[in-house]
Amino acid sequence: MCGIVGYLGFRDATDFLVEGLRRLEYRGYDSAGVATLNSRRSFSLVKTTQRIDSLAELLEETPAAGAMGIGHTRWATHGPPSAVNAHPHLGGDQEVVIAHNGVIENYQVIKQRLESEGFQFRSATDSEVVAHAIAAELRKLRAGAPKAAGGEAGVRRAGGHKNAANKAAAQQTAAEHEMLAAAVAQAVSQFRGTYGLVVLFRDFPDVMIAARLGSPLVVGIGEGEHFVASDSSPLAGYTDKIVYLADHQIAIITKNTLSVAHRGQGRVKHNVEVLPVDEEDAGMNGFPHYMLKEIFEQPESLQNTMRGRLNEEDGTAVFGGFNLTRQQLRNVDRLLLTACGTSWHAAHVGDYVIEEMSRIPVEVEYASELRYRNPPINGATLLFALSQSGETADTLGALREMKRKGHPTLAICNTVGSTIAQEADGGVYLHAGPEIGVASTKAYTSQCLVLTLLGLFFGRLNHLSYDAGRRIIDDLYALPDQVRRALDTAEQVRDIAEKYCGANNFLYLGRQVNFPTALEGALKLKEISYVHAEGYPAAEMKHGPIALVDENTPSVFIVPQGYVYEKVMANMEEIKARGGPIIAIVEEGDTRAAAVADDVIHIPRAPEYLQPIVSVAPLQLLAYHIAVLRGCDVDKPRNLAKSVTVE
Repeated sequence: MCGIVGYLGFRDATDFLVEGLRRLEYRGYDSAGVATLNSRRSFSLVKTTQRIDSLAELLEETPAAGAMGIGHTRWATHGPPSAVNAHPHLGGDQEVVIAHNGVIENYQVIKQRLESEGFQFRSATDSEVVAHAIAAELRKLRAGAPKAAGGEAGVRRAGGHKNAANKAAAQQTAAEHEMLAAAVAQAVSQFRGTYGLVVLFRDFPDVMIAARLGSPLVVGIGEGEHFVASDSSPLAGYTDKIVYLADHQIAIITKNTLSVAHRGQGRVKHNVEVLPVDEEDAGMNGFPHYMLKEIFEQPESLQNTMRGRLNEEDGTAVFGGFNLTRQQLRNVDRLLLTACGTSWHAAHVGDYVIEEMSRIPVEVEYASELRYRNPPINGATLLFALSQSGETADTLGALREMKRKGHPTLAICNTVGSTIAQEADGGVYLHAGPEIGVASTKAYTSQCLVLTLLGLFFGRLNHLSYDAGRRIIDDLYALPDQVRRALDTAEQVRDIAEKYCGANNFLYLGRQVNFPTALEGALKLKEISYVHAEGYPAAEMKHGPIALVDENTPSVFIVPQGYVYEKVMANMEEIKARGGPIIAIVEEGDTRAAAVADDVIHIPRAPEYLQPIVSVAPLQLLAYHIAVLRGCDVDKPRNLAKSVTVE
């Protein structure tokens, strides 16, 4: 959930560090800091419990000059938000400085041992243990290392030959770098937990060490400079060449070189990939908030998600990354969808749609529950793990547990090179583009779309006719424009938000495939406006929640046309009879709902299986406008993080 940036090169490090931390603000944080190695061979640290703008102001007042440095945004897990608990953390006698993402579960045991060895701790974090542990291991290695031959004597022993001297110096430098990597490797081998780690050394100003286990790190390759970050977004505009570190890998980084080793396998070849993020995608393009920008990007993101995945000739969907044979897929008789939060709501949309189209049973599990359960799962079950970031700790844990039991696992995520994408047997990328706002919008609708495509795919493998498949494809082609028209309600939704922004409780109600939409609409309101909201199947309202209905509790009904339309209308009448205000999401031309609801938002007509994607757009806008009117920080809501990489 925290963010890391690092730089080693020829320019002032803080320029990249501050800009990189700005681009990582979406991950959520409660404090931030940078550390640079200055020309006097000491670390300059600047930290704050305020926003990145405050950090930038502090750096103007107290510059931290240096051509290498690290930065961090912290989301507290151990110790409250404070300057002393903020990263980066110094280790030993200030000879090491680190930025750490993740959780060290056994830090107390290691801390007690280090304290007995004379190391002094200043913070309440688990991360300071990492810094001191590396310093301790480095001291041991330096004490046992042979003394380097230097100065004139070294040149004479090399025969006075300049090339020989240079070669000897290069060998000495390489040996030092290997020693630093070994110190990090020996330190992290003691840890139980997860880490994304970047380390600088006071006495070695030409090298940076990065290590990863369960928390993502990306290295950017430049000309005479290298970059490190938690994900690729800070690197856009600085380089288009990146290397995704894998678990248990350690990178030795200098201005001009990058080498990668695996803790158990030695030196490994790293793959250089093209940076998939456009620098413009990280900007707001004139919108006041990233969330609003991403809401309005949905017609385009949906188009990108389905691009190349519809086969009109065969009337089916096409997926190239499953890494399973057609016969293996044909034999699947059960799908298990696991996810957390918004992705879990998308999975429930998939539950309804896939079962209807393919007649294959679908089960949806909270990943945080599945990883610790032992449900009976037969050999013909296929697991799909849904995660926008591809780094969600609980979802990754559930995927690993299913893999351990021998089940085929596929991922549905939006982040290329993410841990879940790497560890799954195959999967589907959303291609929705970077999502900066903490509250997911376009990634959610793209997940729903991918699951609809899966319904079409498995349906055509089984009983769905060619004509039915072609009709679904035609419906899908029309979807982006339907969402665009649903977004045309923005001004009307803002007026409704002004009317109800003072309410402190909301009910969201829908039935069948629109029940998950009610859950998602309520979650969006909770996430960014801090208003209590609950989603229910509309018929369940009378089994308890109706006791909450009064004139101060609005009920938001998702009631487009469909075979349960009359039933939902009856549920609306029950709320109306008890004096509860009603906001209704209905299809264009529906006049009956307007006679019952206090406020009506019209959306384009769409097939029932696509209604969740169309009807959620005004709910996203409603949550956004209520949050703005209540003065909330829309893109960075309190206590939340974009990528939940801890349990």
